[in-house]
Amino acid sequence: MFVILQSNYKFQGIMLINFSIQNFGSIKDKQTLSFEADKSKHLEDYYVIHTNGLRLLKLGLIYGANASGKTTILNALDFLRTLVLNPKSQKTKIFNFEPFLFDENTPKQSTIFEIDFIQNNMRYLYEVELNKKTIVREELFVHNPKKSNVFSRITDLKNEVTKIKFGNKIKISKTAEETLENNTLWNNTVLGGFSKTNVSIEELKNVTIWFKEYLSSTIHTRTVLDRYITERIDRKEINKTTLLNILAKADFNLSDILIEKNIDEELLDILEKQKDITEDKIQELKDKGRFTTINLEFERTIDGKSYFLPFKKESQGTQRYYGFAGILYLLLKSPTLFPIDELESSLHPDLYQHFLLSFLINSKESQIIATTHNREILEDKDIFRNDAIWITDKDNENCATELYSLADFGTKVIRNTTNILNAYKLGKLGGTPNLSDYYVNIEDYEEE
Repeated sequence: MFVILQSNYKFQGIMLINFSIQNFGSIKDKQTLSFEADKSKHLEDYYVIHTNGLRLLKLGLIYGANASGKTTILNALDFLRTLVLNPKSQKTKIFNFEPFLFDENTPKQSTIFEIDFIQNNMRYLYEVELNKKTIVREELFVHNPKKSNVFSRITDLKNEVTKIKFGNKIKISKTAEETLENNTLWNNTVLGGFSKTNVSIEELKNVTIWFKEYLSSTIHTRTVLDRYITERIDRKEINKTTLLNILAKADFNLSDILIEKNIDEELLDILEKQKDITEDKIQELKDKGRFTTINLEFERTIDGKSYFLPFKKESQGTQRYYGFAGILYLLLKSPTLFPIDELESSLHPDLYQHFLLSFLINSKESQIIATTHNREILEDKDIFRNDAIWITDKDNENCATELYSLADFGTKVIRNTTNILNAYKLGKLGGTPNLSDYYVNIEDYEEE
């Protein structure tokens, strides 16, 4: 058993339930990724968390062909997080996204996000509708225990101003309401306006905390995790001994992680010579570690002797899993949701599986949404539940992304005895590349 952190754990009542996207990137019609478990009791103790009368999954794996829309789902979640936490400073700033473009109508239509989640044992439903210039409509609901409206927001598009109406159960003074309304630019969410306003509204505070502290930004294949993890070791946010234990269980036999911090004197000297930067600003950057370089080395002890290797000379797989070991620690330490793109990148299939099993066995309220090309998830019923595996496919008519889970198929397609990988290969589940023959004669395409 891989138990290292979870003794005396107290549930905090915080998880993602559902996330819906419409008219964003390759997604045209509304698609929903759900973490609500089906009725199956398969691997219940490892996958399912019982909270607020719901059975919620810890894991959602998104499988599909290249360019089928897997990463689009993670990008949409990232976009919504940024929308809430980083409001525009000027009303002339536009949003950096594209609606579904392979249709003459959708570029003129709104993009819509809906997210359903639990924070502090309260269930919230947040909806936001926007175009590239403005937030068109926005609503927040809370279940306490019945569903009630926290606020409804519309934008006067002609005058470019926000109108907010709070629900009857929300106590807020008229002055505070007007101040919040004034601070919510037409291209800010109400949650973004709240972050710039000196008012106290418990529901808005809870929702903002969920986006900031529970929902992490996406880890892509190009994401450099080593500094992110190393800084947290240095700040004692990650216990180095425990991290070494996690790495040892994954067959990385390191005896120590050595961290050396240095000031980049050359960069600091260049900045200090700039006339338009103040000493206070330079000190602020120093405090944030912007002039600090980190030298990272791994120590291995062989036959009683210590050997050191700089991190950059380690294999890609070792570098990748050092970051993932740190992510695993953070997932087990406190409730967190990490979206991960191409989870299997640079990882041996056994290590990929080891990471997921370590997470499933030990985590409590944390969740992972990951895209993957690893087909083993389709054939190993001893490890994976059908409702945790999602497939992205392209609609033949307009190339739009469709999202569905294996649990959506009836027993005519998937039975308990069905070899799911074979069913996928035969095209019964969709999500396969539409490949042609292997013959290519370049002379057929060359101009004479």
